[in-house]
Amino acid sequence: MKTTIVDVAKACNVSVATVSRVINGNYPVKEETKEKVLKVIEELQYKPNTQARDLIKKQSSTIGVVVPSISNMFFTNVINGIESYFEKSEYSIFLCITEHDKDKEISRINELISRNVAGIIVVDPGIDNVESKYFDQVAKYLPMVFVNRYSESSHISSVYNDQENGARLAINYLLSKNHKNIAFIRGDNSYSYDIKEKVYKEMMKDINNFKEEFIVNIGHGNSIQTVNKTMKEGIKLLSLNKDVTGVFACNDLMAIGIMNACKKLNIKIPNDLSIVGYDNIELSEMVEPKLTTIDQNMFLLGKNSAILLNEKIENNNKYSKSIVLNNHLIKRDT
Repeated sequence: MKTTIVDVAKACNVSVATVSRVINGNYPVKEETKEKVLKVIEELQYKPNTQARDLIKKQSSTIGVVVPSISNMFFTNVINGIESYFEKSEYSIFLCITEHDKDKEISRINELISRNVAGIIVVDPGIDNVESKYFDQVAKYLPMVFVNRYSESSHISSVYNDQENGARLAINYLLSKNHKNIAFIRGDNSYSYDIKEKVYKEMMKDINNFKEEFIVNIGHGNSIQTVNKTMKEGIKLLSLNKDVTGVFACNDLMAIGIMNACKKLNIKIPNDLSIVGYDNIELSEMVEPKLTTIDQNMFLLGKNSAILLNEKIENNNKYSKSIVLNNHLIKRDT
């Protein structure tokens, strides 16, 4: 039978009101009594009713997390980081998936608002597709944090990587291996892809070797089909452009797709073609050869976003700030 607050009160020989005060921290309780109640709660494995607690505290204990996808392990690792912080708190997570659809993104956020969540973390928000004023208007009265995207709004906190520097690390590494004909693989509707393409174009133009045909857009870049789609596009690219000796891919799933294309075409990695991915998901160490990639702190992105959101909740949404993380090149075998 499930333990109730009455059971805890009886075991401690105190009133139900005293147990409630210890749980909610809304009235002072003697330290000795508090320690006794907390010990019994742990022994009896009592879990307070979150809905009742929310009514007492007049504040939700649910955090909304909005992500484009869970097919790409980048997003699941970010979620793990968020969960690692909140699992030790009174908050639980309500996850919403948008599939990079702006209408779904707005719909999911509106649903979270109707659920009276304590705050919202938006991973890879579609600012370019959703009117920016929408996010700003929501964030004026509800704590909000962006992950993987800087926000100019004074109402939104953000945590993101220095992706320009990360892209430069990847391309400079290929250049250091004497690769000049470097292809670039990206997907649709992503601010992070746009940043990387901007850096790629600048660096290729700097060495007077920019070729538009070396840029490949595979479409949706975070789906379960990403590897196969990239493999098919990679076969076309490498068959038509035999002078390509290096590839920079916007995420590791795309990079693995290029690796599979090389196997189909009997192109040896890294002897004939070098590849650098982006993310450092677990798969990058499991493939053969092991993928050289850029580590973009997925877990830390999530954990820091949770810290920022908790700060906004505690200070009544008065202050916002940004955290920028540095990327690192992980040298492996490709």
